[in-house]
Amino acid sequence: MSRFFADQYKDLTPYVPGEQPQDKKYIKLNTNESPFEPPESVKNAVSGQADTARLYSDPDLTALRAQMAQNYGIPADNIVMSNGSDEILNLAFMAFADEKKPLAFADITYGFYKVIAELNSIPYTVIPLKEDFSIRADDYVGLGKTIVIANPNAPTGLYLELSKIERILKSNPENVVIVDEAYIDFGGESAVCLVKKYDNLIVTGTFSKSRSLAGARLGFAFANQKLIADINALRYSMNPYNVNCFTSAAGIAALKEKSYFDNNCKVIIENRDFLEAELKSLGFIVIPSSANFVFAKTSLIGGKELYLRLKEKGILIRHFDNDRIKDYNRITVGTAKQMKTLIEKIKEVLEEIENEKC
Repeated sequence: MSRFFADQYKDLTPYVPGEQPQDKKYIKLNTNESPFEPPESVKNAVSGQADTARLYSDPDLTALRAQMAQNYGIPADNIVMSNGSDEILNLAFMAFADEKKPLAFADITYGFYKVIAELNSIPYTVIPLKEDFSIRADDYVGLGKTIVIANPNAPTGLYLELSKIERILKSNPENVVIVDEAYIDFGGESAVCLVKKYDNLIVTGTFSKSRSLAGARLGFAFANQKLIADINALRYSMNPYNVNCFTSAAGIAALKEKSYFDNNCKVIIENRDFLEAELKSLGFIVIPSSANFVFAKTSLIGGKELYLRLKEKGILIRHFDNDRIKDYNRITVGTAKQMKTLIEKIKEVLEEIENEKC
């Protein structure tokens, strides 16, 4: 830290992204990326933008929002696009949370919420999950704060029923409720259907998970037109060209490949079921997942030790040092071949542990 760093940021603890090591080739099951490549139409759409790269991208993302509107059945004026969903979360926090309307979110959830709050000097309340890691909807009813809920939650993978989301919305009419649906395509019902009904709802999403575009950085939000206008006021004040021409073209093409990506989600769900069953057969406790990952632990080996041993064997999974979940690991669901290899390597680790006891 330099002597010039602003005092307001000196105590900031940055978000720690998942590892992207370059030392050797790994089976990457640590950052919830899709194991499937984008279709050729998406690749061609990106390469087709090379000649226009000298020009600024459309700040209104007119064509992209029009395709989003067609796919989701939501008017384009109720949609805003962003450079990954992290950007839209940052803009929403800035727009709708302050000392008068502080934030509230779960203790075990997406780590960026806390970082964004502290970056913008927004006070926040952390609400503990239940012992089984589920959200207690009653904790948010009539809370009178700006609420953000990841649904399905990360890193647990648990889904909160739409009826409970609606209870929270109804009971906080003077506060914005943000539902972060990064993983909704792998299980559960989207809250997008409630946008027209509630003027205090923002639903965010991403192309990173189910649409194989993590590296392209494309996110979005659905909300009442006035909320979208508020977000755009900040977006235009910071970075009006926030989505580049290559990413925009990739997004439009991806939206036209619905059947391709729907099938990929179906395969991932099947592979998730396989992984959960195999882990349980090995004595793991597995939290029921509605996402493209599983959250699991075993009494046979500590969470961090399992992570480190699998890394030595060329497999990356995600471990968190938070005391409440330090025995667990989050494992991205990959291809069937990757899941079988993972189980083989876990068996090797467990055998090594048993031999070391002798």
